Amino acid sequence: MGDILVGTCSWTDPALVRSGWYPVGRRDAEGRLRHYAERFPVVEVDASYYALPGERNSRLWAERTPDGFVFDVKAFSLLTGHPTRRAVMPDGLPADARDAGVLDEVWERFAAGIAPLREAGRLGSVLFQFPPWFRPGPRAETFLAESARRTAGWPVAVEFRHPAWWQEGQAEATAELLAQYDMTAVAVDMVQTLPSSVPPVAYVTAPRLSVVRFHGRSAAWGTGSKEDRFRYVYGDGELAEWLPRLHSLAERVEQLHVLFNNCCGDAAVRAAASMQRLLGDPVSSRGARPNGVTRGG
Repeated sequence: MGDILVGTCSWTDPALVRSGWYPVGRRDAEGRLRHYAERFPVVEVDASYYALPGERNSRLWAERTPDGFVFDVKAFSLLTGHPTRRAVMPDGLPADARDAGVLDEVWERFAAGIAPLREAGRLGSVLFQFPPWFRPGPRAETFLAESARRTAGWPVAVEFRHPAWWQEGQAEATAELLAQYDMTAVAVDMVQTLPSSVPPVAYVTAPRLSVVRFHGRSAAWGTGSKEDRFRYVYGDGELAEWLPRLHSLAERVEQLHVLFNNCCGDAAVRAAASMQRLLGDPVSSRGARPNGVTRGG
C-alpha cells in the first residue's frame, strides 16, 4: 500500500485566511505554513499558475515544513496554454507562447523557481491543468510531447478540463498516452450534471504517483464567480464514496495525493480533515508496485 497524503489546493487563499482557521499569532506567512504543515502532509501551490515561482520562496517553504512534507506546484499559465497577463511576465517579455525565445525563457525561470523544492525532496509533482478548450487530437498530443521533453525527470501530473479525454471510447487512449510519458493522470470529483463535467474515472498511469482533486459539486462550475464555483461543503457520505477507489489507487502507486479544491472559507481544510478521519491512518506503508496502465475501481 502506498502513502496516502491528504491536503488542500492552497494554504494562502484569502477566504481561508479570513475564516479564522489560522490562530492568532500564526497568521503571518511563516506561521500559516507551519500551522498547515502540522495538520496535513501535502499542499498545492496555486500561486505559481498566476506568476512564476521564485527560488527564495521555494527555499523558505522547504525550510518551514517538516521532513516528508511535499508541494504540488501548479504549472505557470503560459505553459499550459492559458491566457497570461503581460504584467506577470519576467523582464517585460510578451505573453506569447508562440515565440520560441519567450517560451524557452519562461521554462527556464519556472525550472529555477522550483529547483529548491526538487533539491530538498519536497516537490510532490508539477500539475499541468489544461484549459477546457484543450481537447484530444494531434495538436494536443504534440503539446504533451513537448511538455514531457521539458519536464524529463520531474514528477508531472496532468488534469484535463475537457471531458472528452475521459469519456468512453477515448479514456483508454488517454491513459496510454500519459503512461507513455510517465505522467500521472489526475482524477477529479466534481458536479456531474453539466456538459463540461469530467467523469470521475481513476487511472494509474505512473507507478510513483496518483492524484485526486476534489473540486466540490457546485452547479455554478464554469459559469459563476470563484466563490460560486468552489462554494461546496462535502458530507461524510460523499467522501466515503471515494474510499474504495482511493485504496485501489494506493495499492498501485508509491504515493497518492488527495487534494481539496473547494477553497471557499475553511471548507477545503475541513473536508481534508474529514477525509483523513475516514481513511483512519492516512499514511500507509509502501510496497512494490506493478508497471503499466491500470484503472482504479
